[in-house]
Amino acid sequence: MISPGGGSAVAGPSVWVVSDGRAGIERQALSLARALNAPHRKAQLSHIRSRAHRAAPLRLNPQGWQLGLRPDIWPFPMGALDDDQRELVHAPWPDVWIGAGRRSIPYSRQIKHLSRGKTLVVQTQHPKVGLRPFDLVIPPAHDGLKGRNVFPILGPPTFFPESDIADAARRFPDLASEPRPKLLVSIGGDSKTHTLSEACLGEIETSLRAIAATGWALWITVSRRTPDHARTGLRALAKDLKARFWESEAADGPNPYLAFLSLCDAALVTEDSANMLADPAYFGKPIHLLRLEGRSPKFDRMHHSFIDAGAARWFGGPIARWTYKPIREVERAADEIVRLLLVRHPVPSFRQKT
Repeated sequence: MISPGGGSAVAGPSVWVVSDGRAGIERQALSLARALNAPHRKAQLSHIRSRAHRAAPLRLNPQGWQLGLRPDIWPFPMGALDDDQRELVHAPWPDVWIGAGRRSIPYSRQIKHLSRGKTLVVQTQHPKVGLRPFDLVIPPAHDGLKGRNVFPILGPPTFFPESDIADAARRFPDLASEPRPKLLVSIGGDSKTHTLSEACLGEIETSLRAIAATGWALWITVSRRTPDHARTGLRALAKDLKARFWESEAADGPNPYLAFLSLCDAALVTEDSANMLADPAYFGKPIHLLRLEGRSPKFDRMHHSFIDAGAARWFGGPIARWTYKPIREVERAADEIVRLLLVRHPVPSFRQKT
């Protein structure tokens, strides 16, 4: 990590990704930051210079009695951090602050004051507090949030650099050379709203056997929320079907997930994860949704939004293939951040004339 305040100014806006370290939440903010770093956007913003660049996310883990309060009424947010973390949150302040997760909100609310308005404050998801302290809020459209500084998008922000996509194909030549039609199977698990029960798992395993029998190559992956009984069952099923299975680097070697996404012909995804749905949609892959036990009006709205966009259908038997324009809403969001930055940091007149 490049420590703020060290060395000379570096070209391009400084961007801090700030989260509580939860991978799924942090990834959304990182996607925005990576989209801002795309070559054509870097060129637009190259006249901005900063000493506050960071090469890694700022993961804050506040503790203490303030956690019991709404995040917009913490009286002493810095007091909830230990000494090491508090030392990381100081001037020079970034040009862009991208907050992710509920525990980032007290600090997102403070940064405008601390930076004397210099920092563009972006918050992902629905903050569920007053919107005034944020310059831009980027929630999923199915949340229904409205406001002058709200920029809703379809699903969560998802971004994969082209260089990473090409590298994934090179690192997994066996996947790239697979002659059969290829199905990504993304299995989630238990959450506040959904449950992957043994009965659900049994139905999924029966479906996967039937799909494999029709000639599909199965690439199966599980999430952190997948219960142990499902991990064990799916690993055994993959071995029986000679399918590819990935759970962790410790158990299965390098992570092939990006290669799975970019090289598959279709995806079969459990309904419990916004990220697992948005990922194959980024590549324009036809997505079949698998039902779990439980329901959520919020997730129902999300599913309908992807279905209405032509990206997804509920799984009902054979795997179908269709086409649609890849859903890359993060590009629109990143362009909006660029627009706001250019208002604050106009391109010098001599640059505009060349």
